[in-house]
Amino acid sequence: MKVKQSIPKELRYTVRDFNKEFPTDSACIEYIKEQRYPGGVTECAKCHVERKHHRVTGRTAYACDHCGTHIYPLAGTIFQKSSTSLRLWFYATYLMGSTRCGISAKQIQRETGVTYKTAWRMFRQIRSLLSEEGDMQLEGPTVEIDETYMGGRRKYQRGRPMRGDKKKTPVVAIVQRGGQVIAKAIPDVTGQRLMGLVKKHVVPGSMIYTDELASYNRISVLRGKGGEDLGYRHRTIKHSDGVYVRGDIHTNSVEGFWSLIKRGIGGVYHSVSPEYLQTYLNEYTFRYNRRFMGNQQFRAILSRVSERAS
Repeated sequence: MKVKQSIPKELRYTVRDFNKEFPTDSACIEYIKEQRYPGGVTECAKCHVERKHHRVTGRTAYACDHCGTHIYPLAGTIFQKSSTSLRLWFYATYLMGSTRCGISAKQIQRETGVTYKTAWRMFRQIRSLLSEEGDMQLEGPTVEIDETYMGGRRKYQRGRPMRGDKKKTPVVAIVQRGGQVIAKAIPDVTGQRLMGLVKKHVVPGSMIYTDELASYNRISVLRGKGGEDLGYRHRTIKHSDGVYVRGDIHTNSVEGFWSLIKRGIGGVYHSVSPEYLQTYLNEYTFRYNRRFMGNQQFRAILSRVSERAS
């Protein structure tokens, strides 16, 4: 029976495809080499000219075909000095890139057969590749902003936490409708804090939709460093009145993003400490911003290996 696939053919990447492309550690290091030094050609440290480099048998090094000086494609990457099989690193990366809701270090341990300590280290290192650019701006023209709170339950209390609450951590998300998202764990949701994020991450002239939180009230009068009007337009939807959609005025896109995060963390990770919360937000943000890539998110993560290499 032919199984119907929801992912377009060009975006599919199954475990069978993975095993075919990366059967050995050698295939994995060759992939990294091609990312960092296409065709094996790069400047030789000794010759000081572009030279072809060839793999040294039994090592993770490539030698200059003129003088024999070595280069190491894994140097400066998350794989450097790891005694774990490179193919297992790639497989753990594949697992993290093939799920919508996330995968735990415990599941990586089960899938790869490594110790939990090793699985946790792999998990942390791979996730370190998933942060977006710090000064990333959303192009607009329509943006939604909303805040939520992550953390433990406050006994006998409901609604927004008061300032100084030690149980909940404020998180704000800025979503471009039909586009990308930025999510930040922040100390508070004061107007000064939120307006700073708007000016940093939203292109001037954008239409911005929020709920009725008073901290958003100054959006339409924000000015740049030179005193110029930034041209933000602001519309509010009053959730407290039981109104969630009024024409184009709503925050459903950002609410959908919160749903993915809360269900993912609750179902997979169960709880997250404030210390690591931003890294989890980075993971879900990375995945959301590449939701149209299907299972090719795996390649997007691998591309970060070379980009982040020192």
